[in-house]
Formats: sequence, structure tokens, C-alpha cells
Amino acid sequence: MVTQQQNLDKREVFYPESDGKPMADNTKQFRWIVVIEQNLEWLFADDPNVSVAGDLLWYPVEGNNQLSAAPDAMVVFGRPKGDRGSYQQWNEDNLPPQVVFEILSLSKTQPEMERKLLFYHTYGVEEYYVYNPDRIQLSGWIRSEDGLLDRIESISGWVSPRLGVRFDLGTELELYCPDGMPFFSFAEINQMLEQAQQRAE
Repeated sequence: MVTQQQNLDKREVFYPESDGKPMADNTKQFRWIVVIEQNLEWLFADDPNVSVAGDLLWYPVEGNNQLSAAPDAMVVFGRPKGDRGSYQQWNEDNLPPQVVFEILSLSKTQPEMERKLLFYHTYGVEEYYVYNPDRIQLSGWIRSEDGLLDRIESISGWVSPRLGVRFDLGTELELYCPDGMPFFSFAEINQMLEQAQQRAE
């Protein structure tokens, strides 16, 4: 009887699809979120069991709608593509996002980022990357054999074990697919399409 009541309570919990915060604070942050999320979508477009999302609320524990995070971009291996109002882990074979990205802005304080690191460490993220586009600084953490999220000491030239993506730092962050193709913005892709069309004509 107690178990039935607990299950009923869990079903009645409402999980908001928004945390009430804007996706980005400025155009630079927004551009980087879109570039990373969309290029990751293209990278895994042919794999039906890799889900990529941006600014999606992730609830790791059933019954607790106060415990959540909304990574700027996240990748889940082993889950099908498709629209979701939120990522409720217990409905997703209990798989946490294995890779998450955060793009810094002035509104993201040091205490907030420390809380996020603890959250991602506690709930199973394997790789965590933070990029500050204003300072052109990239930080990364990877889960070690002892189960801890350890800081990646040498991040420039680093290749993500899960994604196969290479990270380089020049005048800004540069990301490369496993085949060496760089991540492109929509403006760059549009320009390439126009050039291809002109050549075809």
C-alpha cells in the first residue's frame, strides 16, 4: 500500500519544461550555443540512437522536480532522437547525458558554475566542457576510472573520447569533426551553399 502511494505521488509530480531563464544573455553566447548544438546534431544525424539537445531541462531523479539542470548543449548516447519537453532520466533507460557543454556569460557566476560541476559529477556526466567566448578560455572535465570528474590539464588539441571532436584554441574556439571538417556557423554554411550554387550555374 505504501509503494502504491509513492508511485501515485511520483506520477502526480509536474516537471516544468522551462526554468524561467533565457537561453542566452547576448548574441555571442547564443551563437556559440547554436553552433555547438547544431554541428553535433549534424555529426550524429545518421545515428538514430544519439540524442542531441540544447537548453533542455534534465531531471535526474523521479519525483524531484526541484533537482534539474539545463545544459547549453548535451549529447545522450543510447537514446533515440525526437522532441522532448524535458529529459526525464527515469523515462530514458535511466541514461544521463554523457557529454554536456556550457557557454559562459556575465550572468553565470562562479558559485553557479561550481554547483553545475557538482551536479554533473553527481549524476553521471562523462565529459563536461565550459567555454568562455569573451576570454577565449576552454575548460574540460572527464570522468576517470575512480569515478570522479577530473579536470583536463591540456585542453587545446584534446579529442573527446565520446564525440571524436577535437578542440583547439586560436583567436577563438575551433572544433573539428572526426574527419577533420570544422564546425560551421549557419552564415558560413549559407555562404558555402551560395558558392556551390554559383559554380553549378
